[in-house]
Amino acid sequence: MAEVVIVASAFGVDAVRRDGHRAWLATASEAGAAGFEVRRELFASEADAEPQALRALGAAIDELGMWSVYSTPAALYTPHGALDAAALALALDGAHALGARFVKLQLGGFAGDAAGDALAASLDGAHTRLVVENGQLKEGGTLAQFSGLFDGLAGSGHAGLIGMTFDIGNWQWPGEQPVEAAQRLAPHVEYVHCKAVRGEGARRFAAAPTADDPVFAAVLPLLPRTVPRGIEFPFDASRLAADAAHYVTWLAEA
Repeated sequence: MAEVVIVASAFGVDAVRRDGHRAWLATASEAGAAGFEVRRELFASEADAEPQALRALGAAIDELGMWSVYSTPAALYTPHGALDAAALALALDGAHALGARFVKLQLGGFAGDAAGDALAASLDGAHTRLVVENGQLKEGGTLAQFSGLFDGLAGSGHAGLIGMTFDIGNWQWPGEQPVEAAQRLAPHVEYVHCKAVRGEGARRFAAAPTADDPVFAAVLPLLPRTVPRGIEFPFDASRLAADAAHYVTWLAEA
């Protein structure tokens, strides 16, 4: 069965900002989650991002038998296409303090130059695996950008330097085809964000996938079966624990 991660936002963005990540760890563990994704943008204050606070949070996750992902909204490449080494270093420091297995950034404005040597230098000695995620904007959310990134890294002798978080739902915001993306990018996928999308245009929103959801059902089998799957859709607020347990079991076996 696949390892399943619960993304903190599944418990409700406002609830996590109000009560903190630690308030939801026991529920995630009791649901059977193998991992817990900490979201930098959901910290109530900058104090939550300090190394001491992250170490304490990481220890609490570890004590419950889970491993962690450190997710930050920062982008790996600037809007002008340059590697943002400072943003990467800050994210790596946070992930190291947390003790995370993965550190997840957005791709950003990658425009063809992967800066493989500089990226390799930035990652030298890193304790956490870097994965970049397809976002909901055109910048950092197109198949051409991700294909160009991994092709560019391979061409400069840095194949496998970083991996990808493949968000099944996010492709629909910039108008990309999730099935085509899965077919082309599967070799680079090391973590999957699972969600369905409801609505159209600016009114799209994340929702729990169903077994017969046409996009989810078509895409999931194309992705590596051995990589962790993250729940990134909101649980029913009236039955959080039961929903968490249900979807952890379902995704592990899907």
